[in-house]
Formats: sequence, C-alpha cells, structure tokens
Amino acid sequence: MPDCGSRRYNLPMRRSQILSLSAAGMLAVLLAGGGPPQTAFSAQPAATGAPRTPTPRGPLGAEEREITALFERARRAVVYIAPTQRMFDLSLNALQVPRGTGSGFIWDEQGHIVTNNHVIEGATGAQVRLADGRSFDAELVGRSPYHDLAVLRISTDADHPPALPIGTSEDLRVGQKVFAIGNPFGLDWTLTTGIVSALNRELPTQEGMAIRDLIQTDAAINPGNSGGPLLDSAGRLIGVNTAIFSPSGAYAGVGFAVPVDTVNRVVPRLIATGRYTRPTLGVEVRSEINAWLIDQNRVKGVYVLGVERGSPAAAAGLRAARIDARGAVSVGDVILSLGNRRTEKVEDLYDALDRSAPGERIVLTVQRGREQVRVPVQLGR
Repeated sequence: MPDCGSRRYNLPMRRSQILSLSAAGMLAVLLAGGGPPQTAFSAQPAATGAPRTPTPRGPLGAEEREITALFERARRAVVYIAPTQRMFDLSLNALQVPRGTGSGFIWDEQGHIVTNNHVIEGATGAQVRLADGRSFDAELVGRSPYHDLAVLRISTDADHPPALPIGTSEDLRVGQKVFAIGNPFGLDWTLTTGIVSALNRELPTQEGMAIRDLIQTDAAINPGNSGGPLLDSAGRLIGVNTAIFSPSGAYAGVGFAVPVDTVNRVVPRLIATGRYTRPTLGVEVRSEINAWLIDQNRVKGVYVLGVERGSPAAAAGLRAARIDARGAVSVGDVILSLGNRRTEKVEDLYDALDRSAPGERIVLTVQRGREQVRVPVQLGR
C-alpha cells in the first residue's frame, strides 16, 4: 500500500503489554473460577449516540458571497464535452467510443460552443452536456490549431443558457484575481481561483507553431479543464484555459489561457468560414516591448523588431530595429496602419491580418525616421 505522504511509526511492545492471553493462560483463569479477563474498554460508560448540535456560522463574508454568486451565474454557460471516436467491432458495426473529456462554454444564442482544438482533435463526434443535465450531439464548425481553439454547435431549437459576458485581455494586470470553471479529471463544474501570474507567454504547439500572448495563472488547471473559461472578478470571459506546465502531468501551479482578445478575433472567423487562415507578413513583434517603445518614443504603432528572410516584409523592404554594442535601441520601421486599419498596438496588427486574405495586396503606412512612407506588400499564405 502506498504511504500517501503519511508517516508510519513502529512502536516496540513487551509481551506483558499485549492485550491477549495464550490458550494456556485462558484455561488457568477459567479453572480458577474467574471469567474472561476485563479490559479497559469494558469500564467505559455506554455512549448515547446522540448527534452534536451544529454551531451557527452566521452569514458568508462579502468576498465569499461575491465568488459564489459569480460561480452560480457563470456555471450555466459552462459545458462538459465528451469527444468520441468511431470504431468498428468484429462484425464491422460502427461504434462511437469515448476518448477523454474536456470543457467549453456557450458563445452565442445560435448554439455555438467554444473549446480547445486539442480537446476535439482526432474525434469523429462529441457529446455536450449542459449544467442542467441535458445532453446534445455536437457538430464541428471550425478549428484553429494555431490558436488551439475550436467551435462546436448544438441544436439551435433548444433553450440554451445565456452566453458568458466578454471582457478584454489587453488591459489585464499581473495580480488580478481570476476564476477557472471546468471539468478536471471528469469532475464536472469545478471552480478554482488564483491570480494572473504573468502575461504574454508563448508555448509551442504540436504542429510546430507557437501560441502567443498567453495568460499565465496559478488557478488550478488539470486535464479536463481544457477549453473552459477563465473569468475576471466581474465574471467576464478573459481567456480559454488551454495548457499546464507540469513535470507530472497534473497541476503544478502554472497554467495558461488563450487571451479573450485572440478568441474574439478567431472565433467569428471560424463561425463564418469554418476555418482559420491568417495571412503572413513576416515581422517579429512583441506586445510588452512594443508598449515600452511607444512610451519611450511617443509614436503609437507596431515596432518592427525583426524581419524574416524571404517573407513579404523582407520583399517590401521593411526595416527592423537594431541594438548596438552598448545596448541602445535604434528604432526601425513602425507600422501605423495595415490597409485602412490603424495599428496602434500589436493586437491591432493581428486583428488587421485576421481581417485580410492570404495573397492580398495591401499598403502599409510606416513611420520611418521622421517621415511617413507607404509600403505596398503582398501578404503571404
């Protein structure tokens, strides 16, 4: 039997301490006219068996009331997802076999459900169970491995709970309280709490790409939480729980969520077209460095930190920032707009690319030194 973390103690005992008699000793007692030996237990008074009276606790604290109310509001929009895979028995009859569990949440009144791509990847079907116990067969609408997001749809004839309110992620601060709701290890509708531990994290995917601008949190996230919502203290969606960092495969204090600003860009595209293809520009940008450069240079835009070889940006002649031997930064091109869309921050550039088509010819407005120049570019596929 495993120790389970409890210490064991082995205490030595003399023969005179053992509360049992040998057969010969018992026979001697009986022949002497005595009865069975009396132990200390027989001297105790009989227990009444009456239950104890509970001590009144009084009302919940203000913070407890807020958290319980947040959970009750949000849990109705959180769903339990059971992906299935088609298999065949010996008679070649098709069977839908369960293959793990995940979480998701209602996105809109049309029955769209948002979850992680890795929750449904490889599945041929999925069952969605609502908090009120109703279950629906779900169909796949679209998925984006690049963002680890997927959209399912359940019956539009059914009465669905209201969707979660949407927040923003660009203004999150480290230290903010967050709340995760999901189905870890199949334990449905579980609430965990924590804080925003860090921002702008990056993780590689199995497809060799990277998911950028992730929210790091210490709210407990475990297998089965994937696809569930991360909420702020106002009960607004600020992220989709997607991954953990753990040597053992279970919660180790570091979890990651796709930020809601990304979700709000990608999900409408998946609903509209069933797929996500972002055109490529080929520039290296970083949200936190961009914010610092804006503060230093007083120019709102997307600062080009690097240009990929052979990319559309390289073909268009975009110039990257440089760092000299003393560590001083020499600013390169600053992208002010892509087409007719202003790009005052990195998220604006992603949004403008999301709304453009691969192969599209478009004009960048760029701050280059003290002048603005227009740079034509053909977006990559």
